[in-house]
Amino acid sequence: MNRVDRLLGILTILQSKKFVTAEHLATRFEISIRTVYRDIRALDEIGVPVTFEPNKGYTIVQGYFLPPVTFTTEEANALALMGAIAHRFTDNSIQKHYETALQKVTSVLKTSQKDSLNDFTEQIKTFKPEVLQNDFAYLSEIQNAISSKTILRLDYQNVNSQLSVREVEPIGLLFYAMNWHVIAWCWNRNEYRDFRASRIIKLYPTHVGFKKSDHISLNDYLAQMSMHQLD
Repeated sequence: MNRVDRLLGILTILQSKKFVTAEHLATRFEISIRTVYRDIRALDEIGVPVTFEPNKGYTIVQGYFLPPVTFTTEEANALALMGAIAHRFTDNSIQKHYETALQKVTSVLKTSQKDSLNDFTEQIKTFKPEVLQNDFAYLSEIQNAISSKTILRLDYQNVNSQLSVREVEPIGLLFYAMNWHVIAWCWNRNEYRDFRASRIIKLYPTHVGFKKSDHISLNDYLAQMSMHQLD
């Protein structure tokens, strides 16, 4: 990879993450830490407002935005391939957002790339496993609640077909056993519970912030997963 491509790659990563360490960039582009410092200085010299915060890493000053100029054919094809997977393994809300995102990517492609992408898309086929249940549209709202740390209210049917109303604080999403699962603190049970998304009858975003301030991480939950129950 030449330096110009690497600088664009570093800029893309900086725009996609809140903080990026020099070590991460060095590993990602297979360069030395010293080269990372030189590249960051080069970005600064051409007007990209990169700052550094101790113990966190590099970040771009809020408000700066440089839209991507081009996508390679390989990048567009990779997105098309993931689109086929999203169509089979996510719910209706994610499928809708993915389609609009892919349309935006396609809009900046060259005509020859668009033709190639359309041809490639026709050659991708996926089959939905019979046991997979994804005919719902909650994952997007659940993602929003996780990222904004806001409470959700659920009309939920548990494994025994019992209906209940739950107030939950979601900390993560898991995909296992051919189903999406919401890991959340349940105020009805006062513990972390595993809610299968396909059993959510209705979902109500409250836009109210979490009441619990000391949530464990999803990784910590996974480490203790055998101790928790499936609702």
